[in-house]
Amino acid sequence: MAVFTGAGVAIVTPFKENGEVNYEEFAKQIELQIAGETDAIIVCGTTGEASTLSHEEHLDVIRYCVKVVNGRLPVVAGTGSNCTETAVYLSQEAEKAGADGLLVVTPYYNKATQKGLYEHFKIVADSVKIPVILYNIPGRTGGVNILPETVVRLCTEVENIVGVKDATGNISQVAKMMALADGKVDLYSGNDDQIVPILSLGGKGVISVLSNIAPKQTHDICAKYFEGDVEGSRKIQLDAIELIDALFCEVNPIPVKKALNLMGLNAGPLRRPLTEMEDANAQKLAKAMKDFGLL
Repeated sequence: MAVFTGAGVAIVTPFKENGEVNYEEFAKQIELQIAGETDAIIVCGTTGEASTLSHEEHLDVIRYCVKVVNGRLPVVAGTGSNCTETAVYLSQEAEKAGADGLLVVTPYYNKATQKGLYEHFKIVADSVKIPVILYNIPGRTGGVNILPETVVRLCTEVENIVGVKDATGNISQVAKMMALADGKVDLYSGNDDQIVPILSLGGKGVISVLSNIAPKQTHDICAKYFEGDVEGSRKIQLDAIELIDALFCEVNPIPVKKALNLMGLNAGPLRRPLTEMEDANAQKLAKAMKDFGLL
């Protein structure tokens, strides 16, 4: 059974002006996601700026999220690292905290081979009992790509590796993987502009940046598709394309934090080396948000 089906929000981590995690605002955003019918919370992923959280902060944010959600929907914790031992540590601590599943990114910088990727993910998964979702995002990992055969092998041979968040953007690769999968791979779109195409290939849903500011609409893209209203699903997807483009006109999560702040939801500043959005891009984002009915 899938960890979740539908739209999971890759939730931001709000910061105070002094750089500390703003737990009060984080709780408010979690509640807004639940009210917006989000199907899962993915905490401490790319959008949550996990790469600039200390290990202690990282785990405290996961623990806090689990506490606030309190079983109302699944919490998937990002626990990946380019160091296998670190990924094991974070994964075990997230399991102890009560996370329902883990999102483990492809090791970055090291440039592991397919054999290395297999062993890395297997060691991490074997260290815990909860489900693991692989996170394939070559654009952030030095071009390292989990090939379809490796994804299928991991999901077949390692009991608690259940699927993949695919942010390759390569629909042909996804189609090949799902052709090999024989129903063994729970597929989630890692790109908001490809939710419907991924669902059409057998996807379970999306792990979404868009959902931070449009949870109901993102949920509905998936829900309508699964209800058989493909046209309704496609319409929301296409209506959101301008906004999605604006949310990725600078590196994530720069635009989505700006968007939340424009909506009066205090996401706060970014941690270096990320910087505030360029004025021209901020204007583009504000226009797209207005056109989509968010401002």
